[in-house]
Amino acid sequence: MADTPALDPTQQSLWRPLRLLQASMDADIARIYSEQQIEGLKPSFVMELLRLHACGPMTIAELAESVQRTHSALSQKVAAMRTAGWVQTVVGEDARTRKVTLTDKARRVVDRLAAEWQATEAAVADLEAEIPYPLSQAVTDIERALERKSFHDRIAEKLAEDPAWG
Repeated sequence: MADTPALDPTQQSLWRPLRLLQASMDADIARIYSEQQIEGLKPSFVMELLRLHACGPMTIAELAESVQRTHSALSQKVAAMRTAGWVQTVVGEDARTRKVTLTDKARRVVDRLAAEWQATEAAVADLEAEIPYPLSQAVTDIERALERKSFHDRIAEKLAEDPAWG
């Protein structure tokens, strides 16, 4: 008797279309950079680069707080941005701290990145005007629902009902 193949729960997903949409939009932004010969820039780096330009050098903790990310996530991103040549770290006020600062490479394109950011925001506003239920409203509605019951609690409740979870 042949083994029955396992059911693959990843074949259905309410989550995947949102991730694919964001990846597609990020790819279009990356294409804009490539068309302008801004090589090696990931769309996910731009907020931090613009924040550093506006606020000056910051520690990873300060930068993480300013963009609402965890220290660990920002530490990894700063490492990737440093490897790509967009930022450098320098000794802070005392020898125990390090500040993240823009490189000359980043400073040469930061005004163009600000223009792209504003154009992207305007394009999103145009999209929202075309659709019956704007994404920003959907996000607000989801945030309100999660204030009533966290995503963690919602998942935990479903797992408590599933004998496979244990």
